[in-house]
Amino acid sequence: MMKLVILGGVAAGAKAAAKAKRLLPDAEINLYTDDTHVSYSACGMPYYIEGNFDDYRMLLVRSPEEFEQQGIHIHLRNRAAKIMPYCKQVLIEDLENKKAFLVDYDKLIIATGARPFVPPIKNVNLPNVFTLRKIEDAIAIKEKALKSKHATIVGGGYIGMELLEAFVKQNLKVTVVEFAPEIMSIFDTDMSQLILEQLNSINDGKFEILTSDMVTEFSGDTTGVNGVRTGSGKTFDTDLVVLCTGVVPNVDIAREAGIELSHTGAIKVNEKMETNICDIYACGDCVDENLLISNTRIWLPLGSNANKEGRCAAMNACGVEEKFPGVLGSSVTRCLGFTMSMTGLSVKSAEKLGYEPVFVTVTKNDKVGYMPDVNNITLKLIADKKTRLLLGGQAVGAGDADKRVNTLATALLAKLTVDDFINNDLTYAPPYSPTIDPLLNAAQALQAKLDTTS
Repeated sequence: MMKLVILGGVAAGAKAAAKAKRLLPDAEINLYTDDTHVSYSACGMPYYIEGNFDDYRMLLVRSPEEFEQQGIHIHLRNRAAKIMPYCKQVLIEDLENKKAFLVDYDKLIIATGARPFVPPIKNVNLPNVFTLRKIEDAIAIKEKALKSKHATIVGGGYIGMELLEAFVKQNLKVTVVEFAPEIMSIFDTDMSQLILEQLNSINDGKFEILTSDMVTEFSGDTTGVNGVRTGSGKTFDTDLVVLCTGVVPNVDIAREAGIELSHTGAIKVNEKMETNICDIYACGDCVDENLLISNTRIWLPLGSNANKEGRCAAMNACGVEEKFPGVLGSSVTRCLGFTMSMTGLSVKSAEKLGYEPVFVTVTKNDKVGYMPDVNNITLKLIADKKTRLLLGGQAVGAGDADKRVNTLATALLAKLTVDDFINNDLTYAPPYSPTIDPLLNAAQALQAKLDTTS
């Protein structure tokens, strides 16, 4: 009987456990996590805070009891302290009972995820200065938000934008402080600026977005934070703060065991999710991925990736060969009815990788203009000048931006040129699209631009 040990249990670890049990029903599967919950939707936490649903248990995908009924043993509040590959053992610390013990494994899957990056801000440890990573974080933030008038968000990326919407809808005034010159800086600068302009255009005084600034100090007392100071000298009162300054992969235990890390700082794995040490696999937010367009390594901690990687790691650990070829960098979020989505390379990332990107930007209606719910979307489509291969795209707006990005992602996976894509037979009906879809408008404009620049 194979002994499979899994370290971590949010998305990748839980997926690996469930898949492994289906493949090898007689296997002994033990999952250890220092968390108080297992198998939950971390991506749904901003929407719980927003008030879309009141019971945090809606975020739970599967309980420890449900896993146990399948024969999968879940050990909450148990932290993996050391991996010993030479004897195939893991040292586990029981955080509740303050005990340590060794567990044996035949195969080991590391799914230790990532942790929030906490910047060196003075008084950052004051009460009511939060990060958002676990269920308890979401519960505490929501409870405090319901009793507050003002919230501060440090960081203007995906989570920051989702929390901006959440707090505004909970009737708080909000200040977002972003160090970079623009919010959503993963997008190209022109698209980031458009996002900011669009959000400001619907702002009725409920929020303020400060860019090219940084929080340097929090003020407060034992009851909690009550003020913020920025590098530009701006000060304002606040009732709560959420640090949305990114995450870093949890790789300490892997590095100490001799497992190779990538230049990204995450665990290096191959297509089978194998590490450099035999019988040890890794998946989820602690690993990096192959960027399919350029065949370069990228660290992209997303729940969609984690689930695919967990499945792949389990299959190979159970002797069923499977490959996870990589990612395109597809992502989407929403803020106050405004969608922001992208896939593939941006212009700036394409230039760094040695491409000669050519791009066009078009703004079109997402459906026929006489439909009552018509909205604009702005699409940016990028191709390589030499090969005419599509490299990526970005879409923002109140309309159906994400479905255009999903279509483009499929084209990137198929390695289509602009000339290939322009004949794509996309659906049309007035409630769904203009007669010529905005994505095809962009492709036609990009084809014309490539013709004049070649």
